[in-house]
Amino acid sequence: MKKTRMEAFSDGVLAIIITIMVLEMKPPHGSELKDLEAVGPVFISYILSFLYIGIYWNNHHHLLHTVHQVNGKILWANLNLLFWLSLMPFVTGWMGENHFGKWPVVLYGADLISAAISYFILSQVIIKSHGIHSELAKAVGKDRKGIISILVYALGIGACFIHPYVGFVFYLLVAIIWLIPDRRIEKVLID
Repeated sequence: MKKTRMEAFSDGVLAIIITIMVLEMKPPHGSELKDLEAVGPVFISYILSFLYIGIYWNNHHHLLHTVHQVNGKILWANLNLLFWLSLMPFVTGWMGENHFGKWPVVLYGADLISAAISYFILSQVIIKSHGIHSELAKAVGKDRKGIISILVYALGIGACFIHPYVGFVFYLLVAIIWLIPDRRIEKVLID
């Protein structure tokens, strides 16, 4: 099967996720600049989640450039990833509305780690389908960056029990790691 339907569906889901997140942000009551303080945590949560969805979209885009055909396992692994990403508006809203309370930040981290594990699974299913000498297998190797991200998310979830802001900093750290362009796939495709 061709990958085009999976690619288009995934792009559509990610676009809807971003749209839902921005629609969940309600303007403050009042016309003074100080009124924006009340929505500050919601806006900060939105920024981080927008970055994450952008990071996943970018990496998913690169990932699919290595795919020549899809099968049922790849489709289900992709849906698994989209499921966890589709929860992002909910956990983002809960975290922002509750000013980074412990359990909302823990659940946000649980969603992040679930999405990261799902992305790892998707890439492994693609590698298994396309072979150990495939472009993707060459590009990601042992995927240290992905595994390190999962470990940092786990540390962040644990850190929330010290203070939710500490956990949030761990989540931000992973986003920063991925904002640095990951050129592993591009290098393999260009060579």
